[in-house]
Amino acid sequence: MKLIKFFRYLIEFLIIMILFLIFKIIGVKISSYVSGKVFRLIGPLLRPKKTILNNFKIALPHASANEIENHISEMWNYYGRILAEYPFLNSFRNNSKTEMIKIKGKEILDNILKNNENVIFVSGHFDNFELMAMTLEKSGIKLAAIYRPLNNLFMNKIIEILRTKYICKNQIKKGRSNIRNLLKLFNDGHSIALMIDQRVSESIQSPFFGKDAYTTTIPAQFVKKFKCKVVPIYIERKNNVNFEVTVYTPLNFEEKETINEITRKLNKNLEQMILINPSKWIWSHNRWK
Repeated sequence: MKLIKFFRYLIEFLIIMILFLIFKIIGVKISSYVSGKVFRLIGPLLRPKKTILNNFKIALPHASANEIENHISEMWNYYGRILAEYPFLNSFRNNSKTEMIKIKGKEILDNILKNNENVIFVSGHFDNFELMAMTLEKSGIKLAAIYRPLNNLFMNKIIEILRTKYICKNQIKKGRSNIRNLLKLFNDGHSIALMIDQRVSESIQSPFFGKDAYTTTIPAQFVKKFKCKVVPIYIERKNNVNFEVTVYTPLNFEEKETINEITRKLNKNLEQMILINPSKWIWSHNRWK
C-alpha cells in the first residue's frame, strides 16, 4: 500500500472511531438522526456526483431534475444513518423490549425452517442493508453471508468483527477463491445471503434497467446445481431506527432456464425493489462500468 493511501486510511479510521465513541454516548436515535442530517451536507463532497447522475439517467430516465436531487439528498441521509447505527448493532440484535426490526412474510421463513431447507436470499444495498442478514440469522436460519471487504483495511477489520459478532457469524469474502467455503456451508445446510447489485469475479453482463451490467451468477449457479429456491428480501426504515424486513415468496424458475436467463430475472426483480423507493438504494457505485 502506498504511504499516502496508508495515512489517508489511518486518518479516516481514527475519525470514524471518534464518531463511534460520540454516537455511543448520545444514543442510537439521536446519532442516526444527526448523522443523516450531516451527511446530506457532506455526502456530495465524498463521491463524484457525475456517477450518481449517470446511474439515475440509466435507471430513471424520465425522472425530473428536482426528483433526482431529492433522491440523492435522501440517499446521503441514509448513508449517514447507517454509519451512526454500526456501533449499535448489538442493540438491534439483542433488543427484546421493543421490536426495532419487524418481519413481513415471516411465514415464509417459518416454512423454510419447518422443511429444513437451505435457500439463496438475494437483495441489494437498501437503507441499513446490514440488518437483513442479522434478521434472517436471528430468526433461526443457518446462514452464510457473502460480503465485499472495505478498501480501508483499518476500518474493514472493525466492520468484519461487528458483522461476525452481530450480523452473521459465517462471513464469506466475495471472490472465486472462497466458492469452496460457500459450497461447504451450503452442503452443511446453510442458506446463502448476498447482494446481487455488487460486481464479483464470477460476473456476466446482464440487462439491468435496460443496460448491461456485470452481475453475479452465484444464485443462478446454485439454482441449476441444487434446484434450490431463491428468496428476495427487502428492508425499509419505518420510523427513525425502526425497520421492516420483507421476505418475498420464493421465485420460480423452469428447469430449462439458463444461468443467463435466471440472472436476468433476478436483475428484473431487483429493479422492482429499487423502484419501491429509489432514495433507499445506494446510487454512488458505478454499477454499469
